[in-house]
Amino acid sequence: MDIKGNSRHFIFTDWILIETQFDPEQFHSKETVFTIGNGYLGTRGSFEEGYSRGSPATFIHGVYDDVPVVYTELVNCPDWLPLVVIINGDRFRMDQGEILNYHRQLDLYQGLLTRSICWRSPSGNTIDIQFERFASLADQHILGQRLQLKPLNFDGLIEIQASINGYPENVGFNHWQELEQGKTESGIWLHRRTRSSQIDIGMAAKMGISGVDTSWQISSAPGYPTFTTTFLANAGQTVIVEKVVTVFTSRDINTPVIAAQNKLALLPDYDTLFDAHEQAWNQVWKSNDILIEGDRTAAFAVRYNLFQLLIAAPKYDDKVSIPAKTLSGFGYHGHIFWDTEIFILPFFIYTQPAIARNLISYRYHTLNGARRKATHYGYKGAMYAWESAVTGDEVTPRWSLPSDFYGEDVRIWCRDREIHISADIAYGVWYYWQATGDDEWMRDCGAEMILDTAIFWGSRVEFNPQFERYEIRGVIGADEYHEFVHNNTFTNRLVQWHLEKALLVYDWLSHNFPEQATQLEQKLHLTSKQRMRWQDIISNIWISSERTTGLIEQFEGFFQLQDINLQDYEPRTRSIQAILGIESTNKHQVLKQPDVLMLLYLMRQSADFPYNQKLLQTNWDYYAPRTDITYGSSLGPAIHAILAADLGKLTEAYERFMQAAMVDIQDLRGNTSDGIHAASAGGVWQAIVFGFGGIQFTEKGPVANPHLPPGWTRLKFQLQWRGQLHEFDLHEELGQGAGGRGHTSAPLSVQGAGGDKFLVPNPQSPIPSPQSLLTERSRSAVPNPQSPIPSKAVIFDLDGVLTDTAEYHYLAWQRLADEEGIPFNREANEALRGVSRRGSLMAIIGDRQYSEAQIQEMMERKNRYYVESIQNITTKDLLPGAIALLDELRQLGIKTAIGSASKNAHEVVERLGIADKVDAIADGYSVQQPKPAPDLFLYAANLLGVPPAQCVVIEDAATGVEAALSAGMWAVGLGPPERVGAAHVVLPSLAGIKWADIIAKIS
Repeated sequence: MDIKGNSRHFIFTDWILIETQFDPEQFHSKETVFTIGNGYLGTRGSFEEGYSRGSPATFIHGVYDDVPVVYTELVNCPDWLPLVVIINGDRFRMDQGEILNYHRQLDLYQGLLTRSICWRSPSGNTIDIQFERFASLADQHILGQRLQLKPLNFDGLIEIQASINGYPENVGFNHWQELEQGKTESGIWLHRRTRSSQIDIGMAAKMGISGVDTSWQISSAPGYPTFTTTFLANAGQTVIVEKVVTVFTSRDINTPVIAAQNKLALLPDYDTLFDAHEQAWNQVWKSNDILIEGDRTAAFAVRYNLFQLLIAAPKYDDKVSIPAKTLSGFGYHGHIFWDTEIFILPFFIYTQPAIARNLISYRYHTLNGARRKATHYGYKGAMYAWESAVTGDEVTPRWSLPSDFYGEDVRIWCRDREIHISADIAYGVWYYWQATGDDEWMRDCGAEMILDTAIFWGSRVEFNPQFERYEIRGVIGADEYHEFVHNNTFTNRLVQWHLEKALLVYDWLSHNFPEQATQLEQKLHLTSKQRMRWQDIISNIWISSERTTGLIEQFEGFFQLQDINLQDYEPRTRSIQAILGIESTNKHQVLKQPDVLMLLYLMRQSADFPYNQKLLQTNWDYYAPRTDITYGSSLGPAIHAILAADLGKLTEAYERFMQAAMVDIQDLRGNTSDGIHAASAGGVWQAIVFGFGGIQFTEKGPVANPHLPPGWTRLKFQLQWRGQLHEFDLHEELGQGAGGRGHTSAPLSVQGAGGDKFLVPNPQSPIPSPQSLLTERSRSAVPNPQSPIPSKAVIFDLDGVLTDTAEYHYLAWQRLADEEGIPFNREANEALRGVSRRGSLMAIIGDRQYSEAQIQEMMERKNRYYVESIQNITTKDLLPGAIALLDELRQLGIKTAIGSASKNAHEVVERLGIADKVDAIADGYSVQQPKPAPDLFLYAANLLGVPPAQCVVIEDAATGVEAALSAGMWAVGLGPPERVGAAHVVLPSLAGIKWADIIAKIS
């Protein structure tokens, strides 16, 4: 696939993803990135008002339907988002009028998506518009939206239309039959039914409005029930619109329309619903959060990936599972792959075992489909589908359409040959049982799955009398670049492992539950002869490896293929298969994803054959350079990260980990528009816990042997193991290199550099919420001139330090003052340096009397003038020495942040072209108390994960210097001593200044 450009215009804090600029070319990928959900449904980040290039979608678990002849797919459900705003006849749209300011953010901690726009209509009317939405985690059948409007320069008519769109499409196909719609005392409702699967959906909605005296009218255009209201709004007036939607399907209840109507009628107000939703997220993060200190990018990226897994996880339904693209996109038609059991399931096994049980129970409920597939291919037992939907029957499309209009259709052989999935599912079953001790589920469900798939292997494996060995021929292994191979080592070893576990499960069942064992023997026609054959296969299946070196051959004849040096094809923006073609790739020693290395990883958990350190090193050296890790499979980077950490290659481990963690945020593969890479998200969690945390499981519980990447000062997470919670708090001084120590909720032995070390129990040390972090920092931030020389972070003010926007502020204030008839000049403006917007306005108006509404309007007006003027800012507006110092700090590994009172800091940083040179931005939205309070700089230090005493603040205003000193930080003042003389160091500017100069002066 060609990569046309990665997503930009993103800034993030520890918990919040912020989009600072609207880019139509990246719209589809960001629809995916801004997906919200609650484990029942997922809604893409489409615009409420509609967009010509949009792909709005809401997917509900289990709601599948057929595209005739071609495939089964997850259905795009009726759209609950439509909110249209019409201002004096001009309809608000992002592709019309003028966008003066834009800000969209996803708050992971609250599960809240918001978007703020300052928009000038084609007629010249300017208005602030803010949308927010949530899918309730407290009640999966509730959805909420809020719209806030504020005219800025006009009085006029505003019309709002709020609808449910009953005509959603799956890339050109509408799965829904029109049934009924109508209105009740509470609002509107819609009833639809899928064409083939006959699943009913009922949706109902009600509206609220405040800030204006108006009423709602209801219209019922077919398939589009709509609320409408029109009112006269005045400049400065704020109007708030709230929309609450309920949704049920016939998978949940027999009468989904009545259920939706009844729930809607009983719902409390919007704020109460959101408070319950927020509290539910708070509880989820208490047990699922991963805290990383010392690396803000990784800290956010990990939480983002966990968020995407959490909103796709079915909490109450064990007949569905997580699709390869979650509930966030049309990719793979919502089908379930091995991705779930191997990459996603471990996160839930060790954090939320109840959800893990749902996911693995889905495979039990689809066991009959696996049996039908085995029968179709002429085998016994259960052969799981490569792609699965409702019934477990194979739903992998037989053909793939080419991107080239004149190209040939491509046969998809995975449905026929990629059979290792049956062993992958058994792997997930086994480790769920090991971690939870859920004997009841194993007795009633898991044993049947493991034994019936083992029966399949007994019929699929072939005996080769020439070599007196068992073989599996004509398969695709984990590496899909080779589509027809014999004796793929990954497949053969997993089959051997599967049969080993099947015999153990049978013995366990016979000993503990003899009645159930007898019932299964009869149901599956399982005989002692079959079990003897399993043992023979275990002893004699072919696993190809060189005894002297330990190098494992990926499949029979792999070493005879033409070798390849992937560096010869760099730089590239496509997979090696796209460059060489399918046939040529088949003939080369190049991998789409780890195969032998993936096998080693799966055997790593129990240190089972063929995993050991020496053998891992040998096979890593051979296969890692031959893996198309960049544009092959998204499943590979996280696994490489874990194995590289095992080998002590922490720099490479970190690079691969970040490749996995940022795959969707940065659209690294160019296909984020298809949906979230769920397997990669699960792999990110595994890379953290099993790779950097070095977790291994013993009979006494999990043990940490951490390998923290360079720069990480702390890693904290929790694990569930056999009904007990284990907390690990790993620190930089404890976790570098091959050994280290951790803290857990019970004494445990951790293999460290100095031998076994027993740790002090730490039972109740909760991971802090974001609200508590600032308070915690504030308590510890006491000025201390005797602190060690700072070496970890520099926080820059923006105006007057990196760029001189003071002129733009002056011109905006001057224009406002002229309009209000207030005397104002440059000398008066100098006194506003470092002062907040409100403080500046109050200084300008003096003792003149204005209402609060007038003050708010003037602040908005000044900001609008300022925003208009900064549209022309470029890198040329950087002050002398700014870029040189930023680049030097980056090279030295010193973190950097912006600490600016401006609420436009994000946009200014983007326009200056330095967004990639700073690690965090604390702006006017970040804290409530402006400078000279220390809050802003403490917030920035918290984002960076650096103690205040290790931070240098560079400021040009007295209030900023005072704030830095109050925060217990080192202050560098730029400008005349009479203004910044309280700083530890005073410089005329940054021109010609190097970091060594600053440190020398501090010393």
